[in-house]
Amino acid sequence: MRQFVVCGHEAPTTPEFTLEDLPGAAGRLDLLARCVNAGLFVSHGIREDARVHLVLGDEFTVRFDGADARGIHPDERSTAARVREALENREDAIGHMPAEVSPGVELYRMGLAETLDSLEGTLVQLHEDGDPAAEREPPTDPVFVLSDHSDFTDDEAALLDERGAERLRLGPAAVHADHAIAVAHNWLDTAGFERY
Repeated sequence: MRQFVVCGHEAPTTPEFTLEDLPGAAGRLDLLARCVNAGLFVSHGIREDARVHLVLGDEFTVRFDGADARGIHPDERSTAARVREALENREDAIGHMPAEVSPGVELYRMGLAETLDSLEGTLVQLHEDGDPAAEREPPTDPVFVLSDHSDFTDDEAALLDERGAERLRLGPAAVHADHAIAVAHNWLDTAGFERY
C-alpha cells in the first residue's frame, strides 16, 4: 500500500466554497485536488494500491482509497466537489468513525496527529532537505507526508520528528506537491529508479 498524507493549511473545513475559484476562495483546493489525482490515477486507470489523505486545516481528513473508489474523475473540479460533498457530511463523522461520502471517499474528524496514528507503514516526510531518493531503497508500505504550497508548520515538523519520519528529497529542485507525488510513485514503480 502506498499512502500520501497532504497537509492543507488554508483548505476549507466547511462546504461553503465555490468550485469556480479553487485557488483563491477555496484555499488552494486546486492543489489538493491535483494531489488526489496524482496519487490515484494512471493512464486509463486507477491505482488500487494507493490512498490519499487530505488533512484540512488540521481538523478533518478526507480519505480517497483507490481500491474502493468509484465514479472519481481526474479533474480538479470533480475532485473538489467530492471534498465539498465530504464536508457537507461532516456532522456524520463522530470520533474516528468516518462519514461515508461515496465509494472510496470518507471524511474523518481527525487532524494530522490522529491521521498518522491511524496509518500503518514507514513514515516518510517529503522535504527538500531530506536524503536523496536515488541513494535510498524504497520503503515497504510507505506513508509519504507532504505539505501543500506552504512549508510544514513548526508543530507539524515537530510531530513528524517525534514520530521518527525519515526525510526524503525527490530531486535537486523543489517541485509542487502533486508533482512530488508523481515522482514518488515513479520511484516506487521503478524500484528506486533502477528498472524501467
